[in-house]
Amino acid sequence: MLIPVLLIIVGFVLLIKGADFLVEGSSAIAKKFHIPEIVIGLTIVSIGTSLPELLVSINSATKGYSDMSLGNVIGSNICNLLLILGVSASIRRLKLKRETRYIEVPLCIAYTMIFFVICNTGNIITRPEAIVLLVLFNLFIGYTVAMGIKGEKFDSEPELENADKEHDKKPVDKHDSILNCILKIAIGMVALKFGGDFIVDNSIIIAESLGISEKVISLTIIAIGTSLPELVTSVVAAIRGNSDISVGNIIGSNIFNLTFIIGVASLIKPITYNIEYNMDLIICFAAGVLLFLFQYIPPKNMMSKRNGVIYLICYALYMVKMFVG
Repeated sequence: MLIPVLLIIVGFVLLIKGADFLVEGSSAIAKKFHIPEIVIGLTIVSIGTSLPELLVSINSATKGYSDMSLGNVIGSNICNLLLILGVSASIRRLKLKRETRYIEVPLCIAYTMIFFVICNTGNIITRPEAIVLLVLFNLFIGYTVAMGIKGEKFDSEPELENADKEHDKKPVDKHDSILNCILKIAIGMVALKFGGDFIVDNSIIIAESLGISEKVISLTIIAIGTSLPELVTSVVAAIRGNSDISVGNIIGSNIFNLTFIIGVASLIKPITYNIEYNMDLIICFAAGVLLFLFQYIPPKNMMSKRNGVIYLICYALYMVKMFVG
């Protein structure tokens, strides 16, 4: 039992340093090429931090553990919204830019609903349905590319631009070359991958020794474990004042999880869907709707510390439901 605990501690260290490298390198590249940080958060950072979910879900699907594959993704998405955004907003209020409010959050809600419908048509995710999910993923990537080409014009709002002046005034480090930025991102992703593996694998060992069921493990321990990169990355981004990366990381990761991860996994081997996950998907959908509504609660266009606390309370109640039943 001592060795798994020590490896979990090593995993946390890798996650913290990996997230730091990933946010620093991604933010630097965004500034150098005048790319909106939200684009970096929705693509490079979200995909990088979703590597643990990708590996766990594909391995679970190919080995016939459909519950583990789906539970990991659904649980991770709930964790991303309620726990990670909750913690990040509790540390520092997060700006919700116009594109995030009007396009990305509604898109995440819509994708969750589409995923729910696909899962409940025959209770199996077939290869044709997997292709549909992958097409939806490519459409999302196309949107982020188009947004990157367009730049910040759509998002220019004086009231938001003045919210974090101290962050906007930070100069770009001219000594940080493109190669160094890419190297930081690569090191960050590798550290996140191994850190997530150490924590998930050894958490499973400890959980099984305590007699916790497979479904609870997948929706809680594995989901939280594979979401740790998003948690650390978003918290680090929030502390640094990179709210675009913090929010974009979560939205991008959730869309990536539902479309690409399950799409690839079910394309390799069709995944059987357990209707017991319907309630968890509804909770995930409700969490997305709540995020959309937060923009209308003063201070408007922000996720305040109070909103973050609300999310954390919701996640605590979800955990009680899982373990108490």
